Amino acid sequence: MRMISVLIADDQMLTREGLRTILDLEDDMEVVGLAKNGLEACEMAEALDPDLLLLDIQMPVMDGIAALKRIKQSRPEITILILTTFMDEDYIVEGMVHGASGYMLKDTDADKMIASIRDTVSGQFILPAAVAAKLAARMNRFVEDHEYWKRTHRERFKLTEREEELAQLIMRGLNNREIADALHIAEGTARNYISSLYGKLEVADRSQAIARLRAII
Repeated sequence: MRMISVLIADDQMLTREGLRTILDLEDDMEVVGLAKNGLEACEMAEALDPDLLLLDIQMPVMDGIAALKRIKQSRPEITILILTTFMDEDYIVEGMVHGASGYMLKDTDADKMIASIRDTVSGQFILPAAVAAKLAARMNRFVEDHEYWKRTHRERFKLTEREEELAQLIMRGLNNREIADALHIAEGTARNYISSLYGKLEVADRSQAIARLRAII
């Protein structure tokens, strides 16, 4: 049976000791260290190289997110499970971006906690339903904001039928001569159309125009 070495980082002594008591009762788990702040968590993670770190977010000296970033740079092989009572979406997203393997709420019952640790070490991403709901709500707001932005910019940069046709050709990567041929006009006329479109889009060159067109079409 493979032993899972665990480092616990939490600024509350009762939480640290309570978690150690729960985990040390398991035959396949061993608590190798207790840290009371983010800096201690970093130092002990680098020295002890545990399989898994239970890392609180709100801690003195160095918070959990800062500790997460440092540990993932120096010991990327350590699995980190964020241990928190905080449901702030920014913490959720930032933790995921910087390599956390999941989240576990401090009020999780012992059996679920043990199962979550085993699942995390085996490679699964742990996201409790309450945390997932927060993340989903944030993503929904992002989509709504993006759609609103697109609607308002479509109105601001509303294109005529000919400008729409020209925009599609530009986005396909055609040069001025190819655009002129496609529209059956002189190359000079095509250049004038393109220059006029740039002015309407408030851009200076083709790369900027393509970026804006992709955002609004």
